[in-house]
Amino acid sequence: MKNKILVLAALLGLLSACSQSIESSPTPFPPDHLPTVVALTGQAAFATADALTQSVTPTIVSTSTEPPIPLTEIPSPTPTFAAGFTDFAQIRFLTPGPASSLISPINLQMELVSGESEVVQVDLLGEDGRVLYRDLEKVTRNVKGIFRRFDLKFEIRAVSEAGYIRVSSKDDFGRLQALNTMPVLLYSVGSAQINPPGNMIYERVMVEGLKEKADFYAGEVNLKGRIWPFNDQPMIVELVLPNGSPISTRILDFNGIDTQPFETSLPYKVTEPAMARLTFRQDNPLLSVTDSELQKYIYVYSIEIMLNP
Repeated sequence: MKNKILVLAALLGLLSACSQSIESSPTPFPPDHLPTVVALTGQAAFATADALTQSVTPTIVSTSTEPPIPLTEIPSPTPTFAAGFTDFAQIRFLTPGPASSLISPINLQMELVSGESEVVQVDLLGEDGRVLYRDLEKVTRNVKGIFRRFDLKFEIRAVSEAGYIRVSSKDDFGRLQALNTMPVLLYSVGSAQINPPGNMIYERVMVEGLKEKADFYAGEVNLKGRIWPFNDQPMIVELVLPNGSPISTRILDFNGIDTQPFETSLPYKVTEPAMARLTFRQDNPLLSVTDSELQKYIYVYSIEIMLNP
């Protein structure tokens, strides 16, 4: 009987301890509390990142096969630019921007001032310079620029490679009037990551006081201004006659790729007034394949001037 009393007392003590343990345990979270905490934490993290990030966030483009929604307005980027470079490029890229990661087809959007031939050539080059895509389109010349959109389809064997979107236009004599290049990354699979154009929308040559069809005399064209090199290659400056023959050439070397001042003169000899195209051009040393017409040009800027005896 004594043993039974001891066992009963032990059981009562154990039940009392369990009751105290249950009463002192923490209150469980409501079912929707944890997701709410995660969401609030994520929002705080994104807000902090936005506050610290001053550049434009790249746009992630879906690989959906559905046709894109037509644009209702032209993008209006507000990048910073070097002093003196405020003129929009004759061939102005709106999207994609430099180093964008792209899959086929590429949605290229531009503001164009076509050459006097009113024919624009659009090329997509592989990292060695081979042509992956080419299109010729007639674009009415308008000095204020015309919005154009192109879909560049391509195929590459590798998973990825560097590439270049190159757009050019000629004048009515067949001389190269303008050329601009956008370096990009090409991928065979995945999603596109679009970077903004930044300061790539501006012309890279600024000549002080130079106007279209300006007159020059005494056998010399004196130039002074600033140049924004595309790379560390020299800039070639030429006077080109309507038949395509250069009559004067200068080579401008640069220290790095920052904007730099330049001053040079191009001597010439004519017996009667002649309209010449003053051309600035720079090569892309990374291209191993040379185009018979466009060579390895990465950038060309030109303006017509009048040469007088």
